[in-house]
Amino acid sequence: MVRFWRLALKLAGWITVGRLPENEKKFIIIVAPHTSNWDFIMGVIIRGAMGFKANFLGKESLFRKPFGFIFMGLGGIPVDRGTSRNMVDQVVAEINGRSSFILAIAPEGTRGKVKKWRTGFYYIARNANIPIVMCQLDYKHKEARFLDPFYPTGNVNADLEYIHDQFKDVKGLNDLKTGNLEDIL
Repeated sequence: MVRFWRLALKLAGWITVGRLPENEKKFIIIVAPHTSNWDFIMGVIIRGAMGFKANFLGKESLFRKPFGFIFMGLGGIPVDRGTSRNMVDQVVAEINGRSSFILAIAPEGTRGKVKKWRTGFYYIARNANIPIVMCQLDYKHKEARFLDPFYPTGNVNADLEYIHDQFKDVKGLNDLKTGNLEDIL
């Protein structure tokens, strides 16, 4: 199956740069920028081409009929954003209860432009004592770049500034102004 996904990645004109940490069984991948629905499709292709399995959090409505089984099969975990439950604690408990777990998250929390990222990924990583792997989804260069694992220090402001800076020059699909399929393929 990996060969199929590698072919799909090649046909799309994309490459992956870097790799996932070999000595970690649990980590969070943050993928940014998240500007289009195409990001999810590219993420599935990239994940398949690299041969790893990852879970993701998605709004509960994605997991309803008729297509909910697809998202569940892809590793989705439904999130009820309408309640005030502590999502960080729930995800940390899920991570701690497994021997291996990779969670992919878009820190913007939405496809629209945001001034400030959501910080749940940071607190999940810190509370579960796992690293954050940054993935720059760069449509301008058609590269998915995986950076070295980052271990939260506890200095929240400095850590988040450092993480955010790793993405400042990366262009998402809608940052290219067209958002068209030909920009992906």
